[in-house]
Amino acid sequence: MAENARVLLPLLLLLMLVRVQNGESVWLNLPSSGTKCVSEELHNNVVVVGDYAVVSDDHEHLTPIISSKVTSPYGNVLHHKENVTHGQFAFTSSESGQYLTCFWADHPAEGVGLIVNIDWKIGVAAKDWESIARKEKIEGVELELRKLEGAVEAIHDNLLYLKNREAEMRGVSETTNSRVAWYSIVSLGICILASCAQVWYLTRFFQKKKLI
Repeated sequence: MAENARVLLPLLLLLMLVRVQNGESVWLNLPSSGTKCVSEELHNNVVVVGDYAVVSDDHEHLTPIISSKVTSPYGNVLHHKENVTHGQFAFTSSESGQYLTCFWADHPAEGVGLIVNIDWKIGVAAKDWESIARKEKIEGVELELRKLEGAVEAIHDNLLYLKNREAEMRGVSETTNSRVAWYSIVSLGICILASCAQVWYLTRFFQKKKLI
């Protein structure tokens, strides 16, 4: 029993770490005019669930309304709501890159503090584990192991994503270095040809001058 506890403790700590890394809450102070955005870098095929709500400092009036929009790295609109005080968006990423979530006040009022709370859940944290547990009839240690399995898969996918990004950056760097090298060689060749042409021209010029 003690040996099982020693084995499970690091696994549970790892699971807690993954939960912290894949779920976060953000508070945004919206300006009276303009847009405030937050971004999150995601790789392909990642589940994202987000909840947002307006928090107003003015308790004597109705809660201000806002508009929200979520866009993919290529500009595709994944979520767009207007005249709301709260909402939720959920999607599975189909593109790798920066996903942008923007908010703006629809009818800003002077002197009214407008704050938006965003609760992000990404990957493992976005799964409804209670529904999964009821559906598959698992609980306790088995459920925690199932969560850990999902966390390990998420870490593996992140490592593959980082590896691919590193390979892409290395490829870009090597291509850039190769182009710079060829540019330097071509530039040096042009300079040599220009120098030879200039020497040839000056030689002919002075030879003609001697003949005169």
